[in-house]
Amino acid sequence: MTLLAFDMGGTAVKYALMEQDGTILSKGKFKTPDTLDILISQLQTTKNTYQTHPLKGIAFSCPGAVNNESGIIGGASAIPYIHNFPFRQLLEEKLELPITLENDANCAALAETWLGVAKKASDILFLIIGTGIGGAVIKNGKIHAGANLHGGEFGYMIMNDKLENLSDTGTAVNAATRIAKRKGLASLSGIEAFQLKESGDPIATQEIDSMFRNLAKGIFNLQYVYDPELIVIGGGVSERPDFLPAIQTQLDDLLQKITIAKVAPTLVSCKFGNDANLIGAVANFNQING
Repeated sequence: MTLLAFDMGGTAVKYALMEQDGTILSKGKFKTPDTLDILISQLQTTKNTYQTHPLKGIAFSCPGAVNNESGIIGGASAIPYIHNFPFRQLLEEKLELPITLENDANCAALAETWLGVAKKASDILFLIIGTGIGGAVIKNGKIHAGANLHGGEFGYMIMNDKLENLSDTGTAVNAATRIAKRKGLASLSGIEAFQLKESGDPIATQEIDSMFRNLAKGIFNLQYVYDPELIVIGGGVSERPDFLPAIQTQLDDLLQKITIAKVAPTLVSCKFGNDANLIGAVANFNQING
């Protein structure tokens, strides 16, 4: 039996036909629709393209505070129309198959603990770095969602007296915004920000170094809050070969200066990249449905 998996993002909805062991048979994506009705229609169309396959169910990776039991996604995201009503029940009615939902960062964590870099570990933290910073807590091999389904929302950590949080201070997107403002530019992408730093631009160098410093501070604090075996870093920017070494340099500097701290976090990059949420959605389906 096969599963259909969807990864719902603010820009695109990715999908894949998958075996229950995590093997991807085929995949694609479509632009995230502007309305719920169009979304349902495109999900149905995608399902129908695989009607010759014996689908056991459909696994979703979604933004927000996902409660699969109630079927409601709380909080807010770049897809506002999926929140605060029985979304899973609507999907089951329209797609006529068993449906599971899980938070996207939690899906990335499930993928890596199931088949990826963390499969031999039990206690792991995940930081997913994009426009903001999401994350996940794995305890004894399972997701710790928290009392309010906000376990792993590390991006909300307050970093300074201006009440900026880790998402504000620890992402390339926001570093690029600050660089553009200081240089009088209309806009600047994260890639362009790194290019400016590589060319020796002092403003870009200062802002990106500050970004790495803030990530190191957040990771240092998380290590001492939870003491995980691994801290796994994901998100598109983490695929840069210089990304983890730059965080590690800042961590090493902190550990030298804070001499009472003797536990160095073990950092690794995600294995699955853009497929992680799809694979993790299937892992979640397997856990719920056996």
